[in-house]
Amino acid sequence: MTMKDTALRPEAPGPKKRSMAITNLANPSRFLALVNPILPWLAAATALTFALGINQAIFVAPDDYQQGATVKIMFLHVPSAWLGMFCWGLMSIAALGTLIWRHPLADVAGKTAAPIGTAFTFLCLVTGSLWGRPMWGTYWVWDARLTSVLILFLLYLGVIALWRTVEDPSRAARAAAILTLVGAINIPIIKFSVDWWNTLHQPASVFRLGGPSIHPAILVPLAVVALAFTLLFLTLHLAAMRNEILRRRVRTLQLMQAQKAGE
Repeated sequence: MTMKDTALRPEAPGPKKRSMAITNLANPSRFLALVNPILPWLAAATALTFALGINQAIFVAPDDYQQGATVKIMFLHVPSAWLGMFCWGLMSIAALGTLIWRHPLADVAGKTAAPIGTAFTFLCLVTGSLWGRPMWGTYWVWDARLTSVLILFLLYLGVIALWRTVEDPSRAARAAAILTLVGAINIPIIKFSVDWWNTLHQPASVFRLGGPSIHPAILVPLAVVALAFTLLFLTLHLAAMRNEILRRRVRTLQLMQAQKAGE
């Protein structure tokens, strides 16, 4: 039985503390007590925000004078690209928690975020290819931005593979954390690739020093859809973390029963 499995065991009932530090709030038991009532409300907010965002994207946002209706692919492409990078950034913070502080929830957060980030990055690549076909005349070019996002997708697959192939959870967590921190170098490359190299991909049009260059008729629906995607990520990630904690508790109980049976 590993130290992390022990840390994820249910806490024995005891007197309530008057004040709680942030680190205590990240305790697995307190995490579950906080997340369980929040998840239904978060899922409802996600559904409502998606309904509003889809309505604005379809019926409010105008077609582009050059791209026509294909410009609306951006409402899937751009938020998924943002979240693909954000998710790796979150995993990098969790990796530091695993390697430096050995926090019991750090590797749980990193492990459960990886499949979600993989899905968003894959959606970014697919929608980008569909958007690029009518504009560039091809589904794929070895552009700096496209290539760096493809590398991010492969890094996600590498992290998932480490978790699945290394049997010892502690070793798997450390290996995945190291790969995550190494892969974090790719995030600024993705962000600034359009500035550092001559690429077909358009430069930044939302987060730029001079302010967004997108017309408000498109920017506002894009912001609503991006919020919906972010809420979806939070819902999926918190639910996945809860399930992972419960799975580890079941594993701990099974190990304890096996030890008792062997005595």
